[in-house]
Amino acid sequence: MLTNQAGVQWEKGYNNYGPWLKQKYKGHRVFKVIVDGGFTCPNRDGSKGYGGCTYCNVDSFTPSVSRNAPTVRQQVIEGMERARKGNKADKFIIYFQPNTNTYAPAHYLKMLYDEALSYGTEDIVGLSVGTRPDCIDAEKVALLESYTDRFDVDLEMGMESIYNDSLAQINRGCTHDELVKALALVENSKLDICVHTIFGLPGESRDMMLAYAEEINRFNQIKFVKFHHLHIVEGSVMGVRYKREPFKLFSLDEYANFLCDLLPLVRPDIVIQRLFGLSDRELLIAPNWGLKKSEIQYFIDQRILQRGVVQGSAL
Repeated sequence: MLTNQAGVQWEKGYNNYGPWLKQKYKGHRVFKVIVDGGFTCPNRDGSKGYGGCTYCNVDSFTPSVSRNAPTVRQQVIEGMERARKGNKADKFIIYFQPNTNTYAPAHYLKMLYDEALSYGTEDIVGLSVGTRPDCIDAEKVALLESYTDRFDVDLEMGMESIYNDSLAQINRGCTHDELVKALALVENSKLDICVHTIFGLPGESRDMMLAYAEEINRFNQIKFVKFHHLHIVEGSVMGVRYKREPFKLFSLDEYANFLCDLLPLVRPDIVIQRLFGLSDRELLIAPNWGLKKSEIQYFIDQRILQRGVVQGSAL
C-alpha cells in the first residue's frame, strides 16, 4: 500500500478506477458494456473534414462482438450476458464508445440512450458517453443530466493533445480551445467528466507531454482521465504514413517510466480509468510490445511500485 498526501492508501500508488468502482458500488463487480449507436463523426462526414483523425480506425477500439450486433438493445442484452459469464459482473455501465456519441439532434440521442437503459435497469448503474468537445452544447448536457437521478452519468471527451499544432497535424478538426469551452459548459454539471489523452504524438517532447498534467489539474470538473500511448493501427492515415516512414514510438519500458514521472503531477482526486490503450492484435502495426493486456498492466504497475510513485505527490 502507498499513501497519498491526504493519508489515503492506494494499493497501486495511484487512484485506480477498478478499486474506485468496487468501493463506490459496495463490492459489486461493475463492467462497462460497449454499445455502438451507429454514429459518425464531423471529421469524417465533411462537416469539419474528411478521413477522420489520422490515428483513428474506429474498429481498433471496438470489440468485434459490438460491431456486429444489429440493435442497441440487443448489444446491451448480449454484452451484459457476456460480462456476467466471462467477468462475473453483476452491475453494468452502458458505454457509448465508437465515434461521436452526441453527434445527432437531442431527441434522437434520447431515443438511443433510453433504448440502451431500458433493459435490466436494476443492474445498470451508469451511462458513459464518449464524444468530441465540439459536439457538446447546453441542450445535450441537459439531456445527459436528466438521467442522473437514476444513473451515474459520465461524459468522456477527447483531449488527445493540449497543443493546437499537434491537433492540426493529426487532422483532429478541433482545437484545445474548444475543449476548454466544453469544460466551461459542464463546470457546475451533475455529470462526471472524463478526458482522454494520447502520449507520443510526433513533435511532442517529454516535457511537453508532462505539461498535460498541469492543464488537466486546473479543471476541477475533470473527475476521470484515460491515458493512452500512441499506437499505429491498420486502416488509419497514420498507419499508411508509418509504413512508408516509421517514426519513434514508446517502448514499454520508456512508457512505464514516463507514467512514473507523470503520475506525481496529477491531482490525487482524479481517478485513472486507464494508463494505456491497446487495439486488436490483427489491427496493430506498432508498437508491438509482445504482451497481453494484463501483462502490460502488471509491468506498468510493478514499475510504479518499484519507483515508489504516488499520484499527486509532487504537487
